[in-house]
Amino acid sequence: MPHAMTSAAPPPATVPTLAGQGPRVIAIAALLAAAGVPLYIHLPRFAAELGLSLGTVAALLLALRALDFLQDPALGLLVDRYPRQRRALATLALVGIGAGFVAVFTLQPALPGLVAGLVLVFTAYSLGTILFYGQGAALAGPGGGTAHYRLAGLREAGTLAGIVAAAVLPEVLARGWGPLGGYAGFGLVLGAAALLVALVGRRFWGPVVTERQSLPLRRFLAAGGGRLLLIGLLNTMPVAITSTLFLFFVEDRLALPGLAGPFLVLFFAAAGLSAPLWSRLAARFGARRVLLPAMGLAVFAFLGTGLLPPGAGGRFAAICLLSGAALGADMMILPALFASRLTRAKLPAGTAFGAWSFVAKLALALSAALVLPALQWAGFTPGGDNPARALAALNITYAVLPCALKLPAIALVARLPGEEV
Repeated sequence: MPHAMTSAAPPPATVPTLAGQGPRVIAIAALLAAAGVPLYIHLPRFAAELGLSLGTVAALLLALRALDFLQDPALGLLVDRYPRQRRALATLALVGIGAGFVAVFTLQPALPGLVAGLVLVFTAYSLGTILFYGQGAALAGPGGGTAHYRLAGLREAGTLAGIVAAAVLPEVLARGWGPLGGYAGFGLVLGAAALLVALVGRRFWGPVVTERQSLPLRRFLAAGGGRLLLIGLLNTMPVAITSTLFLFFVEDRLALPGLAGPFLVLFFAAAGLSAPLWSRLAARFGARRVLLPAMGLAVFAFLGTGLLPPGAGGRFAAICLLSGAALGADMMILPALFASRLTRAKLPAGTAFGAWSFVAKLALALSAALVLPALQWAGFTPGGDNPARALAALNITYAVLPCALKLPAIALVARLPGEEV
């Protein structure tokens, strides 16, 4: 009857599939990745060029994580409450990342401006990451665990490409423009890239069938979400520490300043090339059976790092190759496992991935807050004439501490249930 039809609610939009979304997934993941690990690689060195101390950088990063503690869950709730506004929110997030990078690296303001720029970068990064993982869970949800691993492979390919590009770009630009000029160009490039990705990625974001709902804590914990968050925190801290100290270790401990860029490319290229193999293995044998040997490989590969003498470029390259290959499993399997658990439990993705985003950034901030003041107390000066005590402290924090922190994460993975995706 006509009047009955006019009073009926409109049919929900259909959920798009992963078909044809590969290039968009890679592009968005690459831009988001540029605002993650590379920021922690460059910020200590950039701050030193601006005349800031390592302790100041550590305090700043820890304060930003305190802000994230409040805003990341709120951003997740925002995404869940307005599911049909994902495209507008995503555009805002991606453009915000670009504007923040220009503010921090190109304008190179004093400390208050640096804080404001970093707040913009981290807030936009949080919003973009929550949206990206949530949208990916919606796209891959109907396809089961295999679809989540396929999506994870695309996502991590983009992530690793973005990390490599953002990690080496300032060094490449600095060869012609000097250190601060290289960082200024870095900010401009990422600002332009953010606008481009926001434009070409618009079709990725909608429509999505979802209801406004909150995240029931009891159901989230029953689905294993809390345990996976703890694993994610413990497992990310070793990578966070080595990322924060990488340039210092290569330039000041190994005395190989010209090889920092190639080492980074080798490390992340190994992770990217290994990710599809880890994905296929996890889909066939289960996450736990694949994660355990991969995490063991990471510890085994890194054990000898602290014994390297200055100038040992070949041996450090082998360590980068093996540990990068192990990283491919960490970056691909855990987020896919988390997304699959949410989908199977029919839990809202936005709030949950707000917690996942916060945990990842908390690991980076805690790592910086732990190791940077310790190095400053030991008398370490980036690029300076460091005494033996300072270099020994760098050696312990970079090469020994990450291996020790990896062990609790391995123990928790060993206790995961056997029915993993």
